[in-house]
Amino acid sequence: MAKAITQYFKRIFDDYQVLVQVNPEDFTGIELIVHPNGKIEKTEMEFDEEIFEDLEEDEFQPCSPLEFQLILAKS
Repeated sequence: MAKAITQYFKRIFDDYQVLVQVNPEDFTGIELIVHPNGKIEKTEMEFDEEIFEDLEEDEFQPCSPLEFQLILAKS
């Protein structure tokens, strides 16, 4: 059986940015909030099966794993 590929999304708001990592196999992930002062909040998340529809509705865009990992490394 093929392993599910972790997916990454981001949205830029007026003065901060939110990046989300989702494991589609068990709907776990990480949310990163990047504040204007450079502070990064990291939250371990458990999503439901509607997470992809929710992200689309909230206008999140796909982003690269590298971008997510670089910001995660700073948190």
